[in-house]
This record gives sequence, structure tokens and C-alpha cells, in this order.
Amino acid sequence: MKLAQLAATLGTRMENGSPETEITGVAGIEEAGPGHVTFVANPKYAAAAKTTKASAVIVDENFPTIPTAVLRSKNSYLAFAKAIEVFYQPPQYAPGVHPTAMVHASAKIGVNAHIGPYVAIDRDVQIGDNAILLAHVVIYTGVKIGNNFFAHAHSIVREHCRVGDNVILQNGVVVGSDGFGFAKDDAGHWYKIVQSGPTIVGDNVEIQANSSIDRASVGETYIGNGVKIDNLVQVGHGSRVGDDTLLCAQVGLAGSTEIGKNAILAGQVGVAGHCKVGDRVIITAQSGTHGDIPAGSMISGSPAFDHKQWLRCTAVFPKLPEMVKDLRSKSKP
Repeated sequence: MKLAQLAATLGTRMENGSPETEITGVAGIEEAGPGHVTFVANPKYAAAAKTTKASAVIVDENFPTIPTAVLRSKNSYLAFAKAIEVFYQPPQYAPGVHPTAMVHASAKIGVNAHIGPYVAIDRDVQIGDNAILLAHVVIYTGVKIGNNFFAHAHSIVREHCRVGDNVILQNGVVVGSDGFGFAKDDAGHWYKIVQSGPTIVGDNVEIQANSSIDRASVGETYIGNGVKIDNLVQVGHGSRVGDDTLLCAQVGLAGSTEIGKNAILAGQVGVAGHCKVGDRVIITAQSGTHGDIPAGSMISGSPAFDHKQWLRCTAVFPKLPEMVKDLRSKSKP
């Protein structure tokens, strides 16, 4: 693809270089060579951008001028993501049902479905058009799924759960696994509480590898539209996650947690049960929350508190031994 054509496709503004330069692929700033387009946003990488062997670099509007041809964008990261789509051709899956798949006679599957080896679809399941179910996917009884569903190998949707349109389940995802609910009986033994409520997943959701979204004891567990869930995330029973929220790797939500819209929970964040996290909240990595969090907050630490205050505290921590020593010396008679 010619550089000028790529710029038009991505909606970027071309500077330097020849419009006729042939672009054949995408690569990282240090690995890129002739024919590649690469990406850099942070000005601290300007030195690498000056020496890259790539034929073109996608940059933000305010990125410094460099000798290499640049494609300027208001959202360079998004432009780079679209550039990858231009050059990467994912595997194609032809419509049809593999002979080893087990599809119940009562199941209703839309047009153009690809049902791979050893897929199991139970009774009274409904799946929309253009579904792709790869090897060993299991869909339990009574599940309803929208259009353009893509389930990678070994993902599971449990009984009576509902999944919207354009949902992607990566390998090993379990939607609707039993919530962790037990009551202690008079003899001191744990008695399992039936998890009767389904998990509901909205439209345009992606759940990545080996994450689990528990079903509820009563009511439902709800994942809003546009939510993106990273690998190894646990969403506890009866929780609700608002639209366009990100849950990064190893986040854990205890039961009945409520997360607002457009929130970001970074890696290994833990949220105590029955807490409410407001819209647009950012919780930094490895933080543990212990109460409700107002909308728009940014918090850190365990137990977590205001991020700016946490930064001031962490700056003081290494100085504490000397401060204590100084205080003790001043307190001596």
C-alpha cells in the first residue's frame, strides 16, 4: 500500500517522505525497517523516532518534527491500531458445523455460523448470526447470545446467561460460573447457596483469557456495554460493571460490587464486597479498596486513598528511619 493511501485510510496527515513509498507492514519503533510503519506518542521517544529505519512513523499532532515521514493524528494510538488491522489478516472460519460438534435439536443458530470441533451446545440455546465457536466451546442450556459472537477454544457460557452482540470470549473464559456463596450450618459446616441468578453481558464486550464472571445467588451479575476485561480477572456474584469500564489483569471484585461507567481498575486491584465505585474512577495497580469511592476519584494504595496524597506518603516512607532517629536525638534530655 502506498504511503498516501495509508494516510487517507487512517485519517492522518502526511508530512515528509514520498506519497509513493510502499508500506508493507507494521513494526515496533526499534524493530522496524524499510517498508514498515511504526508508532510513537511520548516525546521522550523522539530520539528513537529520529533513528528508526521505518519508512513512516504515526505520531500525535504535537510530536516534534523528525527526518522520517510522519503520519500525524489527533489519536495516534488509535491510528496505529487501525494500521495493524490494515496489514494483519486474521484466520478465516468458513460457515458450517464440524462433525464432532454436539448441537441440541432445540438450539437455534443464526446464519453463517462456524461451529468447530467438539463444541457442545445444549438445549434451548439461541445464538445470532455470524457466530464463531472454536474447538471445545461449551454453551449450557437456555443461553441467549446475540450476533457476531466469537468464542475461542475452551470458553464456556453457563446456563441461562445472556450475551449481547459483538462479544469476544478469549480462551478459558467462564461466563456464569457459580458465585462463592456458602452459609455455615448449626454443625459448623459450610452449606452451598444455590447460585440461581444469571450473568448478563452487554454489547461490544471482550473478556480475555481465563477470566471468570460469576453468576448471582439471586438477581444477576451484569457487565455493561463496551466493557473490556483483561486476563485472570474475577468478577464476584451479583456485581455490576458499568459501560466502557476497563478491568485490567488480576483484578478481583468481591460479591455485590458496583463499578460505574468509564472506570479503570489497573492490575491486581481488589475491591471489597458491597462497595460502590463511581463513574470515571481510576484505581492504580495493586490497590485495595475498603469503601465507596466518589465519581472522578483517582486512588492508590492498600488500603487505598487519594492518589496525590499517596504519592506524597510514598515519597516520605524511605525517609522515616532518619526522621525517627532525628526525633529521638532531639527528645533526649
